[in-house]
Amino acid sequence: MLNFDLYTPARIVFGRGTQQKIGELLKPHAKKVLLHYGGGSIKKSGLYDQVVASLKEAGIAFVELGGVKPNPRLSLAREGIALCKQEGVDLILAVGGGSTIDSAKAIAMGVYHEGDVWEIYDQGLAIGKALPVAIILTIPAAGSESSGDTVISNEETQRKYGYGSPHLRPLISIMNPELFFTLPDNQIANGVADMMSHVFERYFTNTTHVDLTDALCEATLNTIIANAPRLLENPQDYDAWAEIGFAGTVAHNGLVGMGREQDWACHDMEHELSAIYDVAHGAGLAVLTPAWMTYVYKDNIDMFAQFAVRVMGVTKGLRDKEELVKEGIDRLRRFYRRMGLPQTLSELGIDGSNLETMAKRATRVAYGPEKPLGGLKKLKWQDVLNIYRLCK
Repeated sequence: MLNFDLYTPARIVFGRGTQQKIGELLKPHAKKVLLHYGGGSIKKSGLYDQVVASLKEAGIAFVELGGVKPNPRLSLAREGIALCKQEGVDLILAVGGGSTIDSAKAIAMGVYHEGDVWEIYDQGLAIGKALPVAIILTIPAAGSESSGDTVISNEETQRKYGYGSPHLRPLISIMNPELFFTLPDNQIANGVADMMSHVFERYFTNTTHVDLTDALCEATLNTIIANAPRLLENPQDYDAWAEIGFAGTVAHNGLVGMGREQDWACHDMEHELSAIYDVAHGAGLAVLTPAWMTYVYKDNIDMFAQFAVRVMGVTKGLRDKEELVKEGIDRLRRFYRRMGLPQTLSELGIDGSNLETMAKRATRVAYGPEKPLGGLKKLKWQDVLNIYRLCK
């Protein structure tokens, strides 16, 4: 087990009706907030009115900025930064899913940065502080409600980068499973693929003597696999949503990755898909993950055999590890298909014209010195290209 520093200050307020407490919860921390959200769904559902009423009752002033899209845009974050400076905002309240939260975090750190916020993502600049961020979660997927991570898309350059800092951990996150009831099947499926990938990126490691976090990863994955199909049958299953929502938080708050070398190659590869083609992040991960597994499993076959047995429930062929692993990967594909997720790039509307470009951009060789991806197996641009080709 490697050295680690676990810091998870985000307060999670869970349960029915908790969104109506937002004003009370924020009152000790803010006098004026930026209410940040996506499209019109929170207004159609009545959530917007509930939030506004709670803020007014607590005497908290607010300005608002809607319009967040999937794969959140840098241009809107810049608009939010200017608005916060102009209005003297002291907290950002993000009402939405991962894209809205990521956009809020970009705004939060951009307010104190003297240059353009894109410099922080592009150059990996350290930040000393950020505006506090609070969240009302409407789509469980990204785990951004408790993580210090953010991802933004620069629509001008078609580049999508992530960034992480302890200063971006949310102050308070509200999770009411009732707010997930109206999500369409494709958003349910994409969210499930995203949270599973957050576990995979930590689970598949060469680090040994990590029995506890192995078990935590496996329990989280098994919980997701058991409960996600129930939501396709009944999207108003409160108990299933409670399990999925909390699993999404645990998958990305840092706990299951402690003491382990992590990977993140699939996320880096997927960022190129969504940067150029604007595909749903979870859908892209569902296509890439089994292909990545197929390409790298021989570099640590014992880890993948453990996954096949403990997560995918393979019980036959224990004497032949290769067959065991292949069956585990195939069962993952079948689970994704059961959830209605794509399995090829062509299903995402992606042809082969940009594969080499994406591989070189993912490894940064397109911009300068190459930075191989991953931890379990270091992937150079030719490796990334081979994985993309496996997805066709």
